[in-house]
Amino acid sequence: MRAYRIETLDARPEIVECDRPVPGPGMVLLRIAACGLNFADLLMLDGKYQEKPPLPLTPGIEMAGTVEALGDGADPALLGRRVAVFAQSGGLAEYGCFPAERCLSIPETMSFVQAAAFQVAYGTSHVALAHKARLVRDETLLVLGAAGGVGLTAVEIGKLMGARVIACARGGEKLAAARAAGADHLIDSATEDIRHAVLALGGADVVYDPVGGAQFKAAFRACNPEARILVIGFASGEVPQIPANHLLVKNISVIGEYWGGYMTFRPKVLTDSLAQLFDWFEEGRLHPHISHEIPLARAAQALDLLRARKSTGKVVVTM
Repeated sequence: MRAYRIETLDARPEIVECDRPVPGPGMVLLRIAACGLNFADLLMLDGKYQEKPPLPLTPGIEMAGTVEALGDGADPALLGRRVAVFAQSGGLAEYGCFPAERCLSIPETMSFVQAAAFQVAYGTSHVALAHKARLVRDETLLVLGAAGGVGLTAVEIGKLMGARVIACARGGEKLAAARAAGADHLIDSATEDIRHAVLALGGADVVYDPVGGAQFKAAFRACNPEARILVIGFASGEVPQIPANHLLVKNISVIGEYWGGYMTFRPKVLTDSLAQLFDWFEEGRLHPHISHEIPLARAAQALDLLRARKSTGKVVVTM
């Protein structure tokens, strides 16, 4: 089989021919059809991710395909089933072995490409907004990085939950994608003062921030009393420092969310959330935005789109 692999962190990733893996106990062999890319994949290749998978490394943490073989103890009902999988790595390959318990059956109406783009982006935003921030109807939600993989789903889900959504992104093309996802107001981070623009719209009750850096600081200063700021990631490369005295004065809560972490300490949060999200998809209320579908042979180009922030929504590699 073919896989996009890095042998050491100082080496260049490349497409290699390697043996097809054999599933061990409790595992399945997945014939991978598509793999959704995430910022985490870039961090792993640079050795900067919070989890350090062993080398050699095949990146790709969410994928979709068909179960072709089972290890001892795996549920026989999974054989031949179309599933989506969230895993530590292994998605940028034609085959992979993954825990059977990570296999999630996908609706017949959902393509493999849509399924590969679904779990992390929609799951992160739904758990953040519904479980962590307790967003309620008619609150004002500010989404930073609103045209990215998670940001666009936050716009869509926030609107579905009844919020007034302010989308902040860079440039007309990305803002157009945010508007199509349901944003009520748009802020161009390349040309506008985020703080002043948000305050002019009445301030933010909930901030969804996968960016960090200067944008976090601007959003923080535009928060209403009792606002909740969701810390999702640091795409800017800068982890912001939070002035605790300002939290106190305005009764602001800063809430961290690492979606994948729930898999180990409270998986029911994820399974309940994904069940709701799949229901919304089947009802036609969610529309995954995939700006690029790129074959495995050009995986490096697909990752470069994320690195250069030239995509909107998700980039998916197909096998």
